[in-house]
Amino acid sequence: MTLYFEDLKVGDRWFSLPRKIERDDVVDFADLTGDHDPLHSPAEGAASPFGKPVAHGLLGLSLMAGLSSDCPAVQTLALVRIGQWQFERPIYFGDSVHVMTEVAALEPYGRRAGRVIWFRQLINQQGLTVQSGELETLVALRSRVTRRMAPKSRPPAAAGR
Repeated sequence: MTLYFEDLKVGDRWFSLPRKIERDDVVDFADLTGDHDPLHSPAEGAASPFGKPVAHGLLGLSLMAGLSSDCPAVQTLALVRIGQWQFERPIYFGDSVHVMTEVAALEPYGRRAGRVIWFRQLINQQGLTVQSGELETLVALRSRVTRRMAPKSRPPAAAGR
């Protein structure tokens, strides 16, 4: 069921299904973005400050976006802002992550949307938050707000008729 702005309440919370991050996901993301830092390389990752290779932080952010896109399923019109995003812990190859999404704030916005501030956490299989922050989106209203229009006045009748 797709939710609209009117269906949301501050404090509403959802949890996505988990997604395991495989070595191939990290390699593919590196190829897609061109970020081949040795920190993310299975061959060179042992030299990382974490002792083993880690997934790209932006891969985690991207997975958060994907995992939360249908949990909840919302009639989103636009992503407006990512704010105060924190990369709190590394994501390792083989980690399984899921997303907790909470409605932090709601504000009307124009005639066809509302502004929603979401608090999201990317959580690993140990229950530890690896990333968190706010996203701001515009969510469609179920029905447009119509402006009350003053009745149009008729032009004066032509003289002599």
